[in-house]
Amino acid sequence: MSLERKDEYDHKDWMKKKDLTPVESTFLMTLIWLDKRLRIVDYLEMMETLYYRVNLQMPKSHTEQYDLDNKFWYWYPLYTLGLFSTLAYVVAAISGALLGFYYSPATTGDPTTAYSSIEFIMTELQFGFMLRSIHRWSAQVMVAAVFLHMLRVYFTGAYKEPRELNWLIGIILISLTMVFGYTGYLLPWDQLAYWAGQIGVEMALSIPLVGEWAAQLLFGGFSLSQSTLQRMYIIHVFLLPFVVTTLIAIHIGIVWVQGIAEPH
Repeated sequence: MSLERKDEYDHKDWMKKKDLTPVESTFLMTLIWLDKRLRIVDYLEMMETLYYRVNLQMPKSHTEQYDLDNKFWYWYPLYTLGLFSTLAYVVAAISGALLGFYYSPATTGDPTTAYSSIEFIMTELQFGFMLRSIHRWSAQVMVAAVFLHMLRVYFTGAYKEPRELNWLIGIILISLTMVFGYTGYLLPWDQLAYWAGQIGVEMALSIPLVGEWAAQLLFGGFSLSQSTLQRMYIIHVFLLPFVVTTLIAIHIGIVWVQGIAEPH
């Protein structure tokens, strides 16, 4: 993209010669106004050039190479699992954000406050039971969809060159999905959450050399306490959403650049 200013072009005269609807005229006028100030068109052209250059380097899929489009129709429903996983994540994120208005990990240093807030959501809050159920089921659907998506990628050979980087990002995403599920599992602070947390502490302590350090970092000690709940809450609400959302955006962006890998 050149830094030199382009020659002025009479856009208004050009638009008068075209038979444009009011919507089209408004859109073009807005684009022209922005382009004069921010050079929008230059950046769009640069992105378009980059897109075509990258795609020229991608090998043809077997479906394109051997004209098998009409012979692999039974695979196509499995190719929606990535989108299904993303939609489940979006639903879980929105419902989780709404639950955050009413959930409290603790207010007085007593972790049982978390259970009291869940009890309020389930029994007193209007549509609270439905909201929590949507959050829980969307999270479970996401775990299942991501797992099946990974199986589809493996058995159709979509992890092979040049898509190995996206395969590694997918492995990181499914691992973070498990962490998402575990940290969220502990937040209600009921009996299931307590003993799941205790298992987590024992697993951390069993790590050679750094076990005690890992237990202190992740659980706030060698037994469950307010620090444990606080850490799980911070990881689940403030850390993982930003990391996972960023990786999903990169993951989808690479798929957009490389294209869908049909069955090998």
